[in-house]
Amino acid sequence: MVYGAGVNASRTARERARAELVAEITAAARRQLADTGAAALSMRAVSRELGMVSSALHRYFPTRDDLLTALIVQSYDALADAVEAAVDGVPDPVDRWRTLARAVRSWALANPHEYALIYGSPVPGYRAPADTVPAAARGIAPLGRLLADAHAAGLLTVDPTPVPPGPADDAARLRAALHTPDLPDGTLLAVITAWTGLFGHLSFELFGQFEKVLEHRDTAFDAAVERLGRIVGLHV
Repeated sequence: MVYGAGVNASRTARERARAELVAEITAAARRQLADTGAAALSMRAVSRELGMVSSALHRYFPTRDDLLTALIVQSYDALADAVEAAVDGVPDPVDRWRTLARAVRSWALANPHEYALIYGSPVPGYRAPADTVPAAARGIAPLGRLLADAHAAGLLTVDPTPVPPGPADDAARLRAALHTPDLPDGTLLAVITAWTGLFGHLSFELFGQFEKVLEHRDTAFDAAVERLGRIVGLHV
């Protein structure tokens, strides 16, 4: 029994050391993202910054794509954490929508390189694996929950227009992903419109498309959030 305890302690120490080194590697990679962008991410440059031989780095991330995937998952998780923390304890669905949108914007402005990694141009030659899907879904899940709450409370206007078969299939997939069995097809398709509208606005802001167009960015964003809220049927 004592021997087993020693083995477990040794394994825990190794796991902790591995986790710490992985954190150092991904932190160095994020710094490189800020300097050169995702397309130029270099395993050799990361290992050089950490004083590691490249073969040692490959034991933790066999390829550059594996490292990119880890950074993408971390970025999605960081955004979801920020959103979940912001909306926690906000009971009113409309207030929660506004809080959610502002939390997304605050995170994006504070972490522009991570935002660009997950919502900017695709990295040439990189194909995101299925590992990134659950992390990406976490970001939109709070919107699904607040709409479900609004619908249950009778605070959601539902578009009565029939949805054709193809889009209805898309709505069914989104309904399953968001775990919102009672939301109608039209509302779920409106979620896509509002969600892409939110991130389209943010991308224009972060990537300089509003230069000499919008001077009052905070006010413009809040107004856009109100319009997008009405698209999904919230009584804003």
